[in-house]
Amino acid sequence: MDQYLTPQEIVKALDKYIIGQRAAKRNVAIALRNRWRRMHVSPAMQSDITPNNILMIGPTGVGKTEIARRLAKLADAPFVKVEASKFTEVGYVGRDVESMVRDLVEHAVNMVKAAKEEEVKEKAAQLVEDLILDALIPPVAKPSETKRDTTSMPTSEQEPSELNQQTRERFRLKIRSGELDDRKIEVNVSKPGGVGVGMIGGGMMDEAAMMNLQDMLSSMLPQKTRKKKLTIGEAKKLLLAEEANKLIDMDVVKEEALSKARNTGIIFIDEIDKIAAKAGQGGGVDVSREGVQRDLLPIVEGSAVSTKYGTVHTDHILFIAAGAFHVSKPSDLIPELQGRFPIRVELDNLTQIDFVSILTEPKNALTAQYRALFEAEGVAVSFDAEAIEAIATVAHQINETVENIGARRLHTVMSHLLNDFLYDVPDKIKPKEQIKITKALVTTCLAELAQRKDLSEYIL
Repeated sequence: MDQYLTPQEIVKALDKYIIGQRAAKRNVAIALRNRWRRMHVSPAMQSDITPNNILMIGPTGVGKTEIARRLAKLADAPFVKVEASKFTEVGYVGRDVESMVRDLVEHAVNMVKAAKEEEVKEKAAQLVEDLILDALIPPVAKPSETKRDTTSMPTSEQEPSELNQQTRERFRLKIRSGELDDRKIEVNVSKPGGVGVGMIGGGMMDEAAMMNLQDMLSSMLPQKTRKKKLTIGEAKKLLLAEEANKLIDMDVVKEEALSKARNTGIIFIDEIDKIAAKAGQGGGVDVSREGVQRDLLPIVEGSAVSTKYGTVHTDHILFIAAGAFHVSKPSDLIPELQGRFPIRVELDNLTQIDFVSILTEPKNALTAQYRALFEAEGVAVSFDAEAIEAIATVAHQINETVENIGARRLHTVMSHLLNDFLYDVPDKIKPKEQIKITKALVTTCLAELAQRKDLSEYIL
């Protein structure tokens, strides 16, 4: 990752995966660069500079989530997506709003731990080789100097310990090359499992305190191991994770993860329009929606949230909210929450021309994905330019006449077009054969799909 990308470079990077939506890309690019700028101002000023949270307004399938997810990847930042509607699923006792911050910290810990494991991977691999060698060829202890007969004549014969060491080194090379991967050995591995903590009745202990208690009890108990017979190939994978974990200082991991979540974390709150109370309507449902907004407010404003790894202050976490706002309006959110999302971006509906671009231009374009799937079977598939235009036309027409689900409609259409071919590979369509997708083929395969009014089968 390059945290030092300029806003224009960030937009160019997002362009590789997302078509259009320039205004949204510009705003998230500025938000990301502002984080780097904040870290380079005077320490006295850093705490006062808070992120400008973003509210994305637009129908489903136009790229709202993808922009946020790709932004997090560019920034190498912990990223969590939550649906605001989840907090109202069971009425007043919805999902704990603070859980999204705990999820963010968990993701940050996993990211930092993975980076630390990569740093110690080479050393861990050597330790694993030693363990496997011990199982194959136990080391011979060198005779101590005190027991050595200094009066005896020197001999040209090698001592057993030297021969043993040479043998071990020869086998080390074979282990490293994979030559012995199928040979079975017996090794000690850690027993999986932990301590389960339960409470009878409705306890007052919150989720973070419960997790801390569970971790404390787990650490107090001795680590149990068991002997297991594995191939050397399997043992290398299993033991590598264990040895790398032993080399990592988890206190350092936790500290770095908390800092990463606090300063670079991104929380994407989807379906925020579902918790907007519609003007002029009353009743319990609206009360519940407003209650969720008031629960979200202190998190977005900046508060301290307890997690199993420590306390996280949310003041500098970037919040990106999104919603279609078909029924409600952004102004239906409570004023305090509206004020916490000062940057508002309206995303454009995707046109037929956009669909053509989506099918061909991004690195992960659908046509490229299907080519890769067929290539896995040794079959080549190609798409005519006219065929791609025809696919885009059908997808756009269905969105216009049934329900607009944006670019997701292309998945439906492509699946309907190519599923018969995928079914016939490799039984009827053999490796090295070629499939050419033409406009005539698209028209024939998708004619019924484009004309049918009852399209519930095709709505994702």
